[in-house]
Amino acid sequence: MRKFTIAAVQMVSGPEVGPNLEAAGALVAAAAAAGARLVALPENFYIIGRHEGDKVKVREKDGAGAIQDFVASAARKHGVWLLAGTVPIETADASRIRSACLVYDDAGRRVARYDKMHVFRFESGDERYDEARTVEPGERALAIDSPFGRLALSVCYDVRFPELYRGLGEFDLLFVPSAFTVPTGAAHWDTLLRARAIENQAYVVAPAQGGIHAGGRATYGHTMVVDPWGEVLGVQAKGEGMVLAEVDLDLIKEVRAKLPALSNRRIS
Repeated sequence: MRKFTIAAVQMVSGPEVGPNLEAAGALVAAAAAAGARLVALPENFYIIGRHEGDKVKVREKDGAGAIQDFVASAARKHGVWLLAGTVPIETADASRIRSACLVYDDAGRRVARYDKMHVFRFESGDERYDEARTVEPGERALAIDSPFGRLALSVCYDVRFPELYRGLGEFDLLFVPSAFTVPTGAAHWDTLLRARAIENQAYVVAPAQGGIHAGGRATYGHTMVVDPWGEVLGVQAKGEGMVLAEVDLDLIKEVRAKLPALSNRRIS
């Protein structure tokens, strides 16, 4: 499959899982109806609560639970490959989860799990985050083969660590489901996504949270798809919606042929 349509979904998730899954289901249905074959949901699509610990309360066993069942069912029902930005998978520590990016094929079978490796910490005025209190980091980067080319998986804060991606070798699409803060997003989001696309000569697909959530938390939004030359193919600035974009795998070959940066690398 050399050309296909993808959808990067933007949400403004609330404090209850049920309504969030309903909203995600409607957006996946709309994406499929618009011709998307591969759909990506944002980080924490299932809940953004009033407190960081709220996501821990809805944790699930690996392979079983309402959130995972929803994603599998939605992929199967709409005949799309579906990337669940993050799902809260339980750990041995009852106070923390793994933020697992899960991928399901169009038959609803799970084909990949990547656990977010870099946990976010940020302080600016009254805004403070320390994700390590509720999220246990993963240990391994991951890229998988698919009908849509080789897919590299990452989550949000991971995008600041380019070595994560370079260690995966060549790939075709890089996913960055996110819930960026407003100050860090305004300063760095566009630059980071375009840089990752340019240096890896791959498409970047970044579904995001974008709005005001329960408890007053604000997320930056600006869901985006970037092509391997660094051109932005679409942006959903704020609110619920999606970015639809056509991926052309031959464009990746063209970019790498005219500017063979990947094959010109020298590692000391």
